[in-house]
Amino acid sequence: MKKLFLTALFALAASAAAAPFKFVALGDMPYKLPDDYARFEALIADVNKLNPAFTIHVGDIKSGSTPCSDENFQKVKDEFGLFQNPLIYTPGDNEWTDCHREKAGKFDPLERLGKIREMFFKEQGDRSFGQKPITLTRQPSLIENSRWAQGGVIFSTIHVVGSNNGMERNIASVGEYFARNAANLEWIKATFTEAKEKNAPAVVIAFQADLFYGSPVLLTDVGLRDTVTTLATEAKAYGKPVLLIQGDSHTLVIDHPLTEAGANTFLGQTAASPALRNVTRLQVMGEADVGAVEVTVDTSTPSVFSFKPVYTGK
Repeated sequence: MKKLFLTALFALAASAAAAPFKFVALGDMPYKLPDDYARFEALIADVNKLNPAFTIHVGDIKSGSTPCSDENFQKVKDEFGLFQNPLIYTPGDNEWTDCHREKAGKFDPLERLGKIREMFFKEQGDRSFGQKPITLTRQPSLIENSRWAQGGVIFSTIHVVGSNNGMERNIASVGEYFARNAANLEWIKATFTEAKEKNAPAVVIAFQADLFYGSPVLLTDVGLRDTVTTLATEAKAYGKPVLLIQGDSHTLVIDHPLTEAGANTFLGQTAASPALRNVTRLQVMGEADVGAVEVTVDTSTPSVFSFKPVYTGK
């Protein structure tokens, strides 16, 4: 009887772990400040009505032409607290890389990066944002990188941003890039290692930068090539469904742009490199298009992921 009871208990636990769930992805908002604060807060209210397991914000909490001030950072951090369920955030380039611009306040980008880490990550510790925070696994060498699991699926964020991933501002920024790039690649590999060890049915990785340009894929920025190559290698070896979530380009796109060759897809080589059909890219809307995407995760289906746009008042 005891053996039968344990068998039934394990079966019940497996069934519970495999139950479908939903999460929300959004990014590149609030953008035009202060006008978009109200729009963003209205969207948050709609997200709360959906009651997702959590929400992922893929960065750019302001435009590249609005001040990178502590006050603007704090305002959005306060808005993150309006999410009733967990909110996981990964930075975008507008928060620090592009802060040297005159309209952005002519800040030192590396100083602003330090401020973002202090305000949004060091103060949070291993907790997500939201009124019901969850505990995240943080990367010791890059505190903004996080990992967690839901329904057996492994989720991860990596700090990869537009503007060539912050590579080419000056000598100091190049040094910052190489350290962060190495940590990101390590975190990608560790994410897939955990997924394989736990026999996870799927992997989700979220970041800010649009890694893909044109059709077929034309990779142009050298600061992003290592990321694409590593994602391609790890996703191919993993073999199960992978979802990449990013923002940066402000239009809703759901496609399969990652090829087996990864970063070696420029200079006309894409035709010889087949697309990785197990990898789906979700590019969220943003900027003037204030909305989000509700993602349903059902590991009993072959594709695992399905998508529904969410717009305020619709």
